[in-house]
Amino acid sequence: MGSCPYCQSVTYAGDTICYTCGRILANIRSNKFAMEQQFHKGSLDTSYKMTKKPTKGGVVQTHTGRAVDIMKSRRNRTRHLVLLFFVAFIMLSPQVRDNLFEEWAPGIQEYLMLIPAPYNLYDNEATFTLEREVVVMNSNSVGWLYEDIVIPKDVHSLYGEGSDFEFTDGELPSPTEYIQKVISVDLFINDDDSVIDDQFVIPIDGSYLSYEDKIVTSKGHYVWWPGYGSDNLSCHVGNCVKMEFHLSPGEVVIFSLQVTITSTSYSWWDGSRVDSRIAGIDEGINIDNSGVFSDIELRGNGEKFRDYTSSRWYDRGIQDGQDHGYAINAQDEIVNSTASLISADLPEGLQNNAYAFSRATFDYLHKHVEYDKNAPNPARSGPLCLTDETGDCDEQTNAFLSLLRIKKIPGWYVFGALVGPDYDHWEAHGWGYIVLPMSESWCNAQNIKLDTCFVEASVDVVNNKWLLHTPNAYIAWIEEPDSTGTLLSSYYSPGKYSTNGLDRAPPTYSTIGDVDTSGGKYQVKSLAENLR
Repeated sequence: MGSCPYCQSVTYAGDTICYTCGRILANIRSNKFAMEQQFHKGSLDTSYKMTKKPTKGGVVQTHTGRAVDIMKSRRNRTRHLVLLFFVAFIMLSPQVRDNLFEEWAPGIQEYLMLIPAPYNLYDNEATFTLEREVVVMNSNSVGWLYEDIVIPKDVHSLYGEGSDFEFTDGELPSPTEYIQKVISVDLFINDDDSVIDDQFVIPIDGSYLSYEDKIVTSKGHYVWWPGYGSDNLSCHVGNCVKMEFHLSPGEVVIFSLQVTITSTSYSWWDGSRVDSRIAGIDEGINIDNSGVFSDIELRGNGEKFRDYTSSRWYDRGIQDGQDHGYAINAQDEIVNSTASLISADLPEGLQNNAYAFSRATFDYLHKHVEYDKNAPNPARSGPLCLTDETGDCDEQTNAFLSLLRIKKIPGWYVFGALVGPDYDHWEAHGWGYIVLPMSESWCNAQNIKLDTCFVEASVDVVNNKWLLHTPNAYIAWIEEPDSTGTLLSSYYSPGKYSTNGLDRAPPTYSTIGDVDTSGGKYQVKSLAENLR
């Protein structure tokens, strides 16, 4: 036996550390066989000497004599902390271990599951120019068309509101963050020779140009940007650029809107998985500070509650001999039974927690509904998406919002386009917005006025973006209150056309020029949240 030079505790032959104070013993022999031989001969020196010079924390000597900083790697630091936790855990009494395990087991389990979990990689911020292009050809006699293109708006972290939380002590509310800032909008019109015939700078300050003051292009087409209205000369969805074309037989026209924006990541989720560089987490919501269903009507003057909680929305009616019904339908049997199943699986005490039910619904769809890249047109309703257990972005959003409306959680649509991490392949895309209230006790503790104490957040089910906006999502238009779905239909059918040989291709999206990214990249893991 020997003794530790630091704490004088008893040590034994072959010990590499002192198991009392945890310090590394200085003159350890690395050859186990040689140590055993010396021990049997009685010649093994079991006394230890203190190191001459303290080493930097985490720096150890390997068996080859090389100094290695085992704490340099984040993975090693994490493993070290986990090891220390388990060593300390083993030394505790059984009763204390049981209590600690019950409290910390979910967190440890999530940590272990997150390591191999798949993830998406996003930029924290990006500035780019997105082009939306449409090609129209007239293959018969003279044809005409009216076309609307929505002019995108700046989007804040709390859409449609001038501030985030307002405080009860008279402190001014904090300004909302821009999640999408429009820098410029330009319209280009040319024929099939790829030479730009006309270019127009479209105002982004909300100003109008009436049909009477319209611009006549070099080929005799008309361009103007009126306000909202129901006639053919007005915009049918928000602010727009409106065009009128008259095409001769065989004539082709190509028009494109180029939008330059800065888009910034934003999280309305205050969770352990959220990267600390992402804005919003300090004012985010989680299972602990969430309010209950009945709190929703008391937030934001109840406007979103009144506008976006109706049990049925957008009756598509009979198309091609088939009744497609309501896109969102909280009255359907499968929607009600699925909502009951989700609620029953929530931990005790969380059945009325607005966050818990919404997140559990999000995770349920991830587990039970597959993505369908060849979805039908018209899109599946929410009930049909649940029945078929498959759906694209619109269809899974229909299912998500149908389930939320069972509990009167407001949910509505946002439309635009989505691109991959290299910004090289855009597709038209639709996802959701929801309202979640903070609890009254949390609001009072933070001195926040109850009416402003909520989040209005983006949720993209098929892309695993929970309460998260990312720069690769371009927002063209956010749904406005309309129980009939007329505005949505106008967004998807942005004009009127002659039927005699006019062929209008669907819009295509592409990135023009370079993409400027800043603030680094971060991972979003695909893993259900442990609500227990």
